[in-house]
Amino acid sequence: MHGLFWNLHEDHHNKAHDFFEKNDLFFVIFALIAIGFFMIGNYIEGWGFMCYISIGITLYGLAYFFVHDIFIHQRFKLFKRTDNFYLRALRKAHKVHHKHQDKTEGECFGMLFVPLKYFKEAIKSQG
Repeated sequence: MHGLFWNLHEDHHNKAHDFFEKNDLFFVIFALIAIGFFMIGNYIEGWGFMCYISIGITLYGLAYFFVHDIFIHQRFKLFKRTDNFYLRALRKAHKVHHKHQDKTEGECFGMLFVPLKYFKEAIKSQG
């Protein structure tokens, strides 16, 4: 997203955007890839490895949607009052990732695997 496909992801790092972003096209792209793997894999070999790749892509897309779009960015106001040190660390790491608005200076945060330094900050802020 911060390399070859920055042109789709860039508006996600700008605060002035509508509800829909060009970044949302990643859902469509990966959904089509997952559907293609499933259909081709099911046609060629029955329930084979291509279907499992499709399931993996789909599960990652669901995790991205729930964790990144719903929880972190609050595109749907569902989890506003979470008080868990892991979830606070996750939000802090993503906030640091968005601190810079260009593609080269953003810090990698890991979508589910948060760097240890953010856990330490989350524990400090809890006490």
